[in-house]
Amino acid sequence: MPMYAALAVGLGLGAVLLTLPSGDFHLEDWGSAKRLVLCVAAGVAVLVLVRLHRLLFRPLELLRSPEDVGYIAEDGRSKARAANEARRRRRVGELPPVYPNGWYRVLDSHMLGRGEVRSAYILGQQLVVFRGHDGKAYVLDSYCPHLGANLAVGGRVLGNCIECPFHGWQYRGSDGKCEKIPYSDKVPESAQVRRWPSCEVNQQVLVWFHCDGLEPQWSVPEQPEVANGQWVYRGRTEHFINCHIQEIPENGADIAHLDHLHTPGIPSGVDLRYTNSKTWEFVRHDWKVEWDPEPEPTSHCSQMRVNHSLTLFGCRLPLLDLRVVARQVGPGVVFLRFDHSFLGRGLMMHCVTPVEPLLQCVTHTMFYQRNIPAVVPKFILKGESIQFERDVMIWNNKMYISKPLLVKEDAAVRRHRRWFSQFYSQNSPRLEYRQDTLDF
Repeated sequence: MPMYAALAVGLGLGAVLLTLPSGDFHLEDWGSAKRLVLCVAAGVAVLVLVRLHRLLFRPLELLRSPEDVGYIAEDGRSKARAANEARRRRRVGELPPVYPNGWYRVLDSHMLGRGEVRSAYILGQQLVVFRGHDGKAYVLDSYCPHLGANLAVGGRVLGNCIECPFHGWQYRGSDGKCEKIPYSDKVPESAQVRRWPSCEVNQQVLVWFHCDGLEPQWSVPEQPEVANGQWVYRGRTEHFINCHIQEIPENGADIAHLDHLHTPGIPSGVDLRYTNSKTWEFVRHDWKVEWDPEPEPTSHCSQMRVNHSLTLFGCRLPLLDLRVVARQVGPGVVFLRFDHSFLGRGLMMHCVTPVEPLLQCVTHTMFYQRNIPAVVPKFILKGESIQFERDVMIWNNKMYISKPLLVKEDAAVRRHRRWFSQFYSQNSPRLEYRQDTLDF
């Protein structure tokens, strides 16, 4: 839509020029065809300027729908139909519990202004997220216990409360208690909606989930460069992936897959049928990776250290060598810190949030040095998105193997599974088969 708007503005400017006295621009000798060319040229020029401005200054926003990536639509089928058929026919396997205990991203801070209300569906629950007039973000269950209205649909913020759109009952964001019923002198003691423990850090709103209702057992560390404004927001990507949540972080410990899946250059694209095409085989990525869990008191964290280099026609380009340290905090948050002698330093936040048992929302949010041109971190984010979408094509179609056949070079995968198991409890919810449906 912005491109069409820019083109319309340009054409409008061209039309204005044509209405001015011809002597002012020496147009008296111009025929109608040339004037039309001038009009179109003005539109194209404005369009180019808008695109250039977007490239150089605006954040990259790349948001994919669940069927956009990772499925092959053949025989005239739509992407949506191909995705539905793949999900229905895929063998699921013997799965771990579907919702690990931990912190999960709900939304970015800039999406929630003071006094605004947003609806969120995560962990199989409908939530209402709102920012009170004190500036704090609150997360509650969405449904009013009175008669079941959805607080996120038509509800409004009054002070630090959310008002039900049906009868005006007001619930405090701090504890979920009903504070006022406009037509009653007494508020029942049981009038309350569930409050989700939440925090706002690194310009994101996150909630804590624990199957037994326990309070947070660790915190999400604040990144100082983001907090003090040294590193600024440069964009985000969003993907929906049909797999178990554990499959995604396990990728970091699956070192062997990098040399096979991610060695082909970015120009090779994301469709795994063509990534090994000889057309782009002169561009190759080289990866050196280590993965290890952290000891106490941060045993809920792990680190992946990556050294990346790029070769062109077999020649390594040292100027593009990149070092990345990816620190995972719990099951749903990863901090990828970039350090480059020429391209600068930055942070990518990789967040995995379960929407449903086998549907994950994955976002990558980029913060980068303020004095580095925006095109640099946007290029890194776009390149990472291409590599990530290759993984998506695997995850969307694979089966979870609870007892995989591993060789000694796969030892990190086994260690990762032991480490990740700490986020499950005895009462963690599981996915069960019942006839032809999947019931949670």
